[in-house]
Amino acid sequence: MDAAGPDAVAGAALRHTVAGGVATVVISHPAKRNAMTAAMWRALPGLLDGLEADPAVRVLVLTGDGPTFCAGADISSLTGDDDPQALAVAAEEALAAFPKPTLAAVRGFCVGGGGQLAAACDLRFAEEGASFGVTPAKLGIVYAASSTRRLASVVGPAWAKYLLFSAELIDAETALRAGLLHELLPAGQLDKRVAEFTRVLVSRSRLTQAAAKEFADGRTDRDGYWAGQAAGSGDTAEGVAAFLARRPPVFTWTPDPGAPTG
Repeated sequence: MDAAGPDAVAGAALRHTVAGGVATVVISHPAKRNAMTAAMWRALPGLLDGLEADPAVRVLVLTGDGPTFCAGADISSLTGDDDPQALAVAAEEALAAFPKPTLAAVRGFCVGGGGQLAAACDLRFAEEGASFGVTPAKLGIVYAASSTRRLASVVGPAWAKYLLFSAELIDAETALRAGLLHELLPAGQLDKRVAEFTRVLVSRSRLTQAAAKEFADGRTDRDGYWAGQAAGSGDTAEGVAAFLARRPPVFTWTPDPGAPTG
């Protein structure tokens, strides 16, 4: 399925599929190394809303079409009314707020707005040969405060300054050392490893994952809510029983669609 909006550039779209509990969102604009058009930036929050509401979706994978993740924003697609930074930040914030585990699977260039999207994911796996860069210093742009803070939370202030001050690209080995990547895979192994790892995530407790994501992201006002969810879920009893019986657990907790999240 494709999403891009009514003013979409030909050949540019966000494509997605859902299989085995995993939603895969593909950034597709091959003519421009998967640069995000204005329509694609606008479409991403709505697409994420739909996948959040889909009970079949347990994990989200974000990747690029072909040998590139995303080379940034397609400036040629912007109109005089568009604020490119605002479009990118809105999409980034929607991705960061997605309540299920998210994983960026990166090949090739992950630069500019592509880096924003990758940083907004919970996890980042890449293939050898990938390159990463945060490039506003090349254009004299003040990088958004929220994006700067998120980058610093991922790689630490020292590496965030290195990337932002220099606007230089770093290779995948350096990105792994900096903490931007969780795993670096040999050429040709990324899809296999992502499929293996997402199967693991799908098998685990949604309750644990949902609470852990909020806690790790710094939310401090829902401790009581999650304690109540844990007490009433049955997931802990099932996990212990499955462990003692040496069988896979069957966790049953699901999010309450009526529960406030804001």
